[in-house]
Parts: sequence; C-alpha cells; structure tokens
Amino acid sequence: MYKKITFSCTVAALLAVVAGRPQQPQEPSSTPIAIIKYENEGVNYDGSYNWNYETANEIVAQEKGYVKNYGQGEENEIQTAEGSYSYTAPDGTRITVTYTADENGFVPKGDHLPTPPPIPEAIQRALDFIAKMAALEENKATR
Repeated sequence: MYKKITFSCTVAALLAVVAGRPQQPQEPSSTPIAIIKYENEGVNYDGSYNWNYETANEIVAQEKGYVKNYGQGEENEIQTAEGSYSYTAPDGTRITVTYTADENGFVPKGDHLPTPPPIPEAIQRALDFIAKMAALEENKATR
C-alpha cells in the first residue's frame, strides 16, 4: 500500500511539473508595434492630468482626470477620470469605448456592449408604487 501511495504522489508531482512549465506563445511576434503619438502632461498640483496615445496598429486611447470638489476637504474630494479607447477587433469591426470613473465606479459605454432590456411597464408601475409607499411610511415615522 505504501508503494501505491508513493507511486501516486510521484505521478501527481510529475504531472504538476509538466503542466506548470512555461507555455510557448501560439503565434510568436518579434515585430514591435510602433507608437506614433504619445502625449502625457503628468499630474498637476490639483490632481488633474491628461494623456493620449496612438499606435501603428490603430489603437487609440486618451484620458483626462481631475478632482471633483477640489479643496473642499479630503473626505469630499473625488478623483475622476474620463476617457476612451478604440481598436479593431479580429473580425474588422472598429470597437470604441468611452468611460467615466468616479464615485459611481467604472462606467463604460460602447455600441458593442450589451444593454439590459427595458423594464416592463407593469413592473415599473409596481416599483413606483413601492417607492411611493416607502416615502409615505418614512413621513409617518418622522412625525
């Protein structure tokens, strides 16, 4: 039994070593892609910044950032970023994403991104009714 356990552990260790070895890229590329435009003003004293770049394979990106409520106390200040990036998908479609990142998190927008279906009218009425009832209950509680 000891030999079976030792053999099983040895085989498992050998498989782990083989599976963990570095993998070769499927399509090695030795040609670097040129950056044809790059601008970066760095971070300013007020937390604002601006950068953009474009590559030879048609990747374009830009972002500007600033601090909302700058100077109104650290607890009220919100670092904000607004930007976009574009690239060509393998099927030839041009993909463009615009985004904001602030107190609401990262919010991307793009024609290729899925969107939720509209809320059915009956459900929207029910949600509105629930919100109205909650407001009435809150008013009663504060009296």
